[in-house]
Amino acid sequence: MKGLLISASAKSSGKTTVTMGLTAALARRRYIVQCYKKGPDYIDAMWLSHASGRPCHNLDFFTSSHDEIVNAFAVAAAGADLGLVEGNKGLFDGVDLEGFESNAAMAELLGIPVLLVLDTRGMARGIAPLLTGYQQFGSNLKIAGVILNQVGGPRHEGKLRAAVERYTDIPILGAIGRHQSITICERHLGLMPPNEAADVSGKVDELADIIATDVDVDRIAGEVMGDVVTESETKTGAGGAVVGIQTVLKASSDRVAIAYARDAAFGFYYPDDLAALSRAGAELRPFDTLRDENLPEASGLLIGGGFPEILAPRLSANAGMRESIRQALEGGMPAYAECGGLMYLSRGLNYQGERHPMVGFVPGEAVMHKSPIGRGYVQLADTGALPWPDLGAAGEMVPAHEFHYASLENLPANLAYAYEVKRGHGIDGRNDGLIIGNLVAGFSHQRQTAANRWADRFVAFVRACSQSVQRQPEQRNFRD
Repeated sequence: MKGLLISASAKSSGKTTVTMGLTAALARRRYIVQCYKKGPDYIDAMWLSHASGRPCHNLDFFTSSHDEIVNAFAVAAAGADLGLVEGNKGLFDGVDLEGFESNAAMAELLGIPVLLVLDTRGMARGIAPLLTGYQQFGSNLKIAGVILNQVGGPRHEGKLRAAVERYTDIPILGAIGRHQSITICERHLGLMPPNEAADVSGKVDELADIIATDVDVDRIAGEVMGDVVTESETKTGAGGAVVGIQTVLKASSDRVAIAYARDAAFGFYYPDDLAALSRAGAELRPFDTLRDENLPEASGLLIGGGFPEILAPRLSANAGMRESIRQALEGGMPAYAECGGLMYLSRGLNYQGERHPMVGFVPGEAVMHKSPIGRGYVQLADTGALPWPDLGAAGEMVPAHEFHYASLENLPANLAYAYEVKRGHGIDGRNDGLIIGNLVAGFSHQRQTAANRWADRFVAFVRACSQSVQRQPEQRNFRD
């Protein structure tokens, strides 16, 4: 397989739309493209999944080791011709001053070249020192080409090309004009997710048309992308956690059904986490909180993140589903909810001056604010109250991330929490992972890694609860 990391000098330079369009244009040429998103972003990954027709996988230095990143890259690449990694922020940006978790570091780890997308508005000759500076600063990187974005017209393009060709040896692989029609709407968490957007296929097709016209797609596929080594000696850690290139995992034969919300309101799930749940023994049964009146038959419940505030009137109007979930939780069904899922399980969701009744199991009010309450990576310490079995999970701290404009207010003071927040905000700045009965719910988004086997632990808990109910059918498995 050949690979390439697409980055920029700064965020909002158009690298997501370029990556989407390039992916779709390559797919038209019969290439099988595997996409990846650096960092924890769900929404960009959802768009890239649609463009490629394959699940986009996230590669994240904060939650995963280097070996796990390389393994995730290689496992997802099976059967693909080309691998495209979309970066986050700028090429050298990150939380670490040394750049250990930057896009440049990701390209070096994976051994792939970089394609820069530059927003050229207000720029002419100045593009040359920018590019030469990037080459000198990233001496171990191969910047294989640049795409000029937001070009103002033929005269502007001519000035840019002359500067790049005179002062650098970086090839210009495309020049894209200012196309307002291809702009994807943004909201407080970034791009509108494709499970809400209208005419997703039409938008992706239009991007592919533009890229096919303005970018040298064949040269990128044939000359620019670097060869990727996707085979290595297998290494596995405790509990079957993968720390090498190849995956050796046994799927549990003792399966339990877990219902999970998958619709326009809730769609923030990592494909490798869903796969981990399945390997651990979960039979995942999707349901729609907006249209279905009842939960599917299941032993457990999972509700991920999303935008419940945008669809709050419809969620509230579906009283049948709200009641079905509340009764299941009151009956002791083991459940896990993240961020938007937590908001949905609250008594009410308050947004833009209106309150919408929600499930009503969590004794608090979800309130949306104009600025983020929690944003970025978090570190969580297990308080010992988490009801899930530990399974010998490695690591004292749980790495995760949060991005929410909501707070959970008017909570009772005597509630139990699974995690103490060492970095980040969580529910109240000190705690996250609210525990009520057999429910664990918080604002943090977790990932299955060797240091945090949350999927294995949750499925084991669902299985234990199910077996307990089978042994004692007259008793409810409800934690006070």
